[in-house]
Amino acid sequence: MSGLYFHIPFCRKACTYCDFHFSTNLGNKKKLVDAVCDEIAARKEYLQDKNLRSVYFGGGTPSVLNFAELEKIFLAIHKNFTVVPNAEITLEMNPEDAAIDYLQGIKQAGINRLSIGLQSFNDDELKWMNRSHTAEQNITAVKNAQQTGIKNISIDLIYGSRFQTEKTWRDALQKTFELDVQHISAYNLTIEGKTKLNHLLQQKTEPEVDTELSAKLFDILMEETAKNSFEQYEISNFCRPGFMAVHNSNYWRGSPYLGIGPSAHSYNGTCRSFNVKSNAQYIQCVEEGKAHCEEEILSEIDKYNEYILTRLRTSWGCDLKEMKELFGEKYVSYFIERSGKHKQHISANKNSVTLTQQGRHFADAIASDLFYIA
Repeated sequence: MSGLYFHIPFCRKACTYCDFHFSTNLGNKKKLVDAVCDEIAARKEYLQDKNLRSVYFGGGTPSVLNFAELEKIFLAIHKNFTVVPNAEITLEMNPEDAAIDYLQGIKQAGINRLSIGLQSFNDDELKWMNRSHTAEQNITAVKNAQQTGIKNISIDLIYGSRFQTEKTWRDALQKTFELDVQHISAYNLTIEGKTKLNHLLQQKTEPEVDTELSAKLFDILMEETAKNSFEQYEISNFCRPGFMAVHNSNYWRGSPYLGIGPSAHSYNGTCRSFNVKSNAQYIQCVEEGKAHCEEEILSEIDKYNEYILTRLRTSWGCDLKEMKELFGEKYVSYFIERSGKHKQHISANKNSVTLTQQGRHFADAIASDLFYIA
């Protein structure tokens, strides 16, 4: 089955660390929703399987959409695809948007999973991030969602900032466990090029991320989540039993998905496509029926390297039998030979290769070393 991803490129404020495509000007929101609906119809043939197992509204801040806008998008989805029973339908949300009436409305529209961007329980840190909510609003948002009857809630946390210590991170995780959510996405702070945080770093008013501290916080994260019955099914993602994110998992398993909206990416097993990173240009192109995305046909080597990059991040890892079926014996032999140098960070059995807990610290570097270079 396939997935559908929407990039809703609007935010009320710009976070200091974020390099995703977004605009703080919501003036053309209506036009963009219309364009999104038109793109759904125009690109439905990109996916061979029209049965959707997941629909994901990301951003940006999708919770800037009102009920009417969400209902219009859902109408377009159902007109062009089949949403299977019990499909996972996720909306990313900022805590300040989690009023009871809004939650009731989006639940009625079809949302059955929330990803709430708490990021921190420290008000000073939230101000430094330029977030629009407080630590108290974080707790209220989760409780409001639970009161509304939404039973699948994920929260986002960021670790590694100069505000954190091992103690404050343990405290933040304890508050998370007390909220009784089903899923946690926790990301190490990284300083990206086109961000305010990077500008401050260049101006010498912000320090580099302390990589040694970040590594300790990652270890604490893995240890504490395990103690509290969360499975680390991907480097940054942790779930209670039965709540592994369908959208996330399909991405790491290489399942097809169609990305809708400015800067959205798509994958159908043969090629990847990349939508233009401009709201105005995207709207104009869709309205005029012009090309608004670029496509990259994936070579066999591309597919193998992507397989290694994504699977190695997961708890199920690289399946040698599957690799042989997909790529042939040559690539399996290459993988086994190259992985030998990482024995201390790899756990291998007859059919699969996964990273050890210590190896998860070096996931990208190990994957890069296992890439096939022609």
